Amino acid sequence: MVSKHSDCSDDAACTREVAEMRKSIGIDVSKEKLDLCWLRDRQTRKKKSKVFKNQRASFAQLVTWVLSNTGAEPQDIQITLEATGVYHEALVYYLHEQGFTIFMANPGKAKKYAESIGLTHKTDKSDAAMLSYYGEEQPQDIRLWQPEAPEVRELKSLMRRLSALEKDRQREHNRLESCEISDTSDRVRQSLHEMITVIEVEIEKLKQNIDEHIDRHPPLKKNRQLLESIKGIGEVMSRELTYLFAAKRFKTAKQVAAYMGLIPKMKESGKVKGYTALSKTGPSHLRAKLYMAAVTAKQHNPDIRRQYERLLAAGKTKMSALGAAMRKLVQVCFGVVKNQSEFQVQTA
Repeated sequence: MVSKHSDCSDDAACTREVAEMRKSIGIDVSKEKLDLCWLRDRQTRKKKSKVFKNQRASFAQLVTWVLSNTGAEPQDIQITLEATGVYHEALVYYLHEQGFTIFMANPGKAKKYAESIGLTHKTDKSDAAMLSYYGEEQPQDIRLWQPEAPEVRELKSLMRRLSALEKDRQREHNRLESCEISDTSDRVRQSLHEMITVIEVEIEKLKQNIDEHIDRHPPLKKNRQLLESIKGIGEVMSRELTYLFAAKRFKTAKQVAAYMGLIPKMKESGKVKGYTALSKTGPSHLRAKLYMAAVTAKQHNPDIRRQYERLLAAGKTKMSALGAAMRKLVQVCFGVVKNQSEFQVQTA
């Protein structure tokens, strides 16, 4: 990209030139609209804003506005967004196809950045401006957003639907339980039983669809086989982790544990000293399934069992030891996938 604009021979100078040429645009995404902010001047912080509807028909208009106002090519424009559920997905795929550089900001880090530059008001317009500033200050070697492979996108869609149905089933079970202890009509009970049956049938169909999809793609199939070589990881957890490791680009086992909320967090207040608990950030449904896997692993996996018993002997509570088992188990899972080798029991 540099050679297109100059004959720069010094690497540091080239990097500075690329930074000077790069246009920074922030987009605050909501369900209904897209708030854009183009940082026109780095020194004076002059900017230009525009609002578009968050619908596919408006994406081409958005691109036309960006290119005509900046006077730059797509590859020379960096667009910074935050992930907002599913509302940003269609846009980022479209922008990537058009050749734009996409930086997906971490919401927590972006919030701290906003505080550091004194942004006190939080509006869609101010968030877009903040993202344009934040994107501008990122180093050249940041990890930019890349689209998932088609098979991973399909797997994501299936897994999301499965998760939604499992939540629906739990809600209906909760309602049925409430009915059993209250004066509820038989018709309501019948309706709940019928809904639970319908949901359970669809859940089983989806599980079969997911398993067949994984089996059709060798890398996914291989990863699942590796995961199931670990005692304590059955079909439920291997299905979830096969998707997780395909969708997320973890570099270390610690990153996986942090994402799943399994990092110990110190809690001290008043006379309470030295108390730790899991951070419990990230997907709670995945953590709940990993809990059940850890319960099995501490009985049948020699490595997990030894760690669990050692922590109990050291005076840790059962819940604390089980939390450590969850963390070790997911780290082992990451290891077998990263190294593409089956689990081997470690020597005592």
